[in-house]
Amino acid sequence: MLKTKKHIEIVRSTVSCLSSMSQESCASILTILNKHYTNVGVTIVNTLIDLEGLIASRPDLVFLGMEFIPLNLSLGLADPNRIWIAEYLDKYKIAYTGSNEVTHQLSRDKDVAKQLVLEKGLETPPFFVIKQNQSMVEKDLLLTYPLFIKPVNRGGGLGIDSQSVVYNFSQLCWKINSITINYKSDSLVEEYLPGREFSVAILKEENSARFLMMPIELIAPIDKKGVRMLSGRVKSDNSEQAIVVNDKNIKSQVVGLALNVFKTLSARDYGRIDIRFNKHSKPQFLEANLIPSLISGYGSFPKACVLNIGLDYESMIIRIVKLGLVRDVAR
Repeated sequence: MLKTKKHIEIVRSTVSCLSSMSQESCASILTILNKHYTNVGVTIVNTLIDLEGLIASRPDLVFLGMEFIPLNLSLGLADPNRIWIAEYLDKYKIAYTGSNEVTHQLSRDKDVAKQLVLEKGLETPPFFVIKQNQSMVEKDLLLTYPLFIKPVNRGGGLGIDSQSVVYNFSQLCWKINSITINYKSDSLVEEYLPGREFSVAILKEENSARFLMMPIELIAPIDKKGVRMLSGRVKSDNSEQAIVVNDKNIKSQVVGLALNVFKTLSARDYGRIDIRFNKHSKPQFLEANLIPSLISGYGSFPKACVLNIGLDYESMIIRIVKLGLVRDVAR
C-alpha cells in the first residue's frame, strides 16, 4: 500500500482524568494510521512543556484524544485555569480531529450544554446543579422523585452506579456527598427518565455538508434495584446490548434531536449524542461526547458505525482523519 505523505500525532494524557483516549485505543489507532501515512507518532501531553513540544514538531494533523491540561497539575480537574488543546493548536494553525475548544467546553460541563439545548427549544430532562459542599434543604427541591444524580463533568459512566437513582432526600444527600468525595465534582440532579436509551453516532460525510446519522438502542443489564442504566461498571464490562433502531418513527425522533443538539453545540466532524425517553416516550437529550471511545467492538460510536452502515473500525478511523486533514489543506 502506498502511504500518504503526512505527519500525524496522536495526543493523549497518562493522567487518567485528563485523557479521553485509553492506551488500548491509542495503540489501535496508531497501528491503523501507520498503514496509511508516512509519519505517525504518539505525544503524551501532561504539562504545558509537553504541549509546546507537540507544537514544535509541526504535525500536519493531531488526532485529539484529550480536551485540556490544568495549569496547576496538583488541582487537576478543579483548576479553573485550563489550557484547551484545540485552542492551543488553533493558535499555531495546526489541524486536529473533531470539534474546537468552545464546543469541548460545552460538552465537558453537562449543565451548560443542557441549558443551551433548552434555550434552543430542544428537550432535556428538568435539572439543577448542587455545588460541592453546598447545603441543601428538602423543601427547596423543585423536582419530584425519583431523581438521577451524576457528576457534572465526567464521562464514561464515572460516578454512575446503583445509587444514582434516588427516591428520597436521604439518598439524594448520600449520593451527592459520594460524588463530592470521590470525584471532587459538582452534582447534576435531573428528573429520572424511565424509558429506552439510545446513542447516536454522527459522522460528517466527506466532501459534503451532510452527516451520517447512526442511532443504536442500548439495553443495559437490570441492576439489583431493577433499573437499567449505563453505569461505569456496565460500560467498563461492555455488557450492554446494542441493537439497530428499525422503527422509523423512533429513529426519526432520535436522529432529529441528536442532529439539532450536535449543531446547537457547534460540534463538527464526529461525535456521539446520548438520548433517553421520558415516561411519555419523548426523547430527551442526556449528554454529548465529542471525543467518544474508539476501540474496536467497544463503545457506542464504533458499534453504531458497524451496525448501521457496515463501516469497519479501520475505515472509521481513516474517515475521521481525512475530515481533519481537509482543514489542514484549507489553512
